[in-house]
Amino acid sequence: MSLLWVFAISLLASFTQRVSGFGFGIIAMTVFSFALPSYGEATALSGMLGALTSVVTAIRMRKQVPWRKLLPILLTFLAVSFFAVLFVSKAGSGEMKKILGGVLICVSLYFFFLSEKIRLRPSLGVQLGLGSLSGVMGGLFAMQGPPAVIYFISSAQSQQEYIAMTQWYFFIGNLIMTLFRAAHGLVTPTVLTDWAVCAPAVFVGLLVGGKVAERIDIKLLRKIVYAFLAVSGIISLLS
Repeated sequence: MSLLWVFAISLLASFTQRVSGFGFGIIAMTVFSFALPSYGEATALSGMLGALTSVVTAIRMRKQVPWRKLLPILLTFLAVSFFAVLFVSKAGSGEMKKILGGVLICVSLYFFFLSEKIRLRPSLGVQLGLGSLSGVMGGLFAMQGPPAVIYFISSAQSQQEYIAMTQWYFFIGNLIMTLFRAAHGLVTPTVLTDWAVCAPAVFVGLLVGGKVAERIDIKLLRKIVYAFLAVSGIISLLS
């Protein structure tokens, strides 16, 4: 039954990300943290599946990536995420689930009230600060997107440039964090089995999302997802 839930949430998370640009990991962790044997394995599976959601677009747009804008925040993220993954490998699952619950509530409130109001100048200091925060959130909770997207929105000169930067950021980030997690024993046989089973769900979700993206109310969908995150956070705190 747990594998069925993991499959279903992988489909939903990839579909929602394709339609609204919302983070795969944020949605996936609401179920993965309960369905996998340990919290660390949940972050590993989320990252491995998350990499699939961006690899095709990243490769297709490889010539449009402004590496000068991307590398400082990406390298900062990778350095910080290494230590965050190390912390997760030693922390207890129960404590991490409760922390995750609080983070889900905060992320929900951020998207409800602040996500469209925050704009920052794309300076080196902003990259280092947001890259560090993204590294902490990615390593601890497999949801590195929100801090990084603030920078990408502020620095991108076009929609194409924005997409190219975000997809390469998520692809490289998830790939390298998977190596970090594997080195600390979090990529277990269970994670590999679940990944093999759920990878098709990710591609189906992306395919279906691409076909219906222009036919549904994205603002309404996002609000439903934000509410889902808040409820999931409360459940995590109380469990």
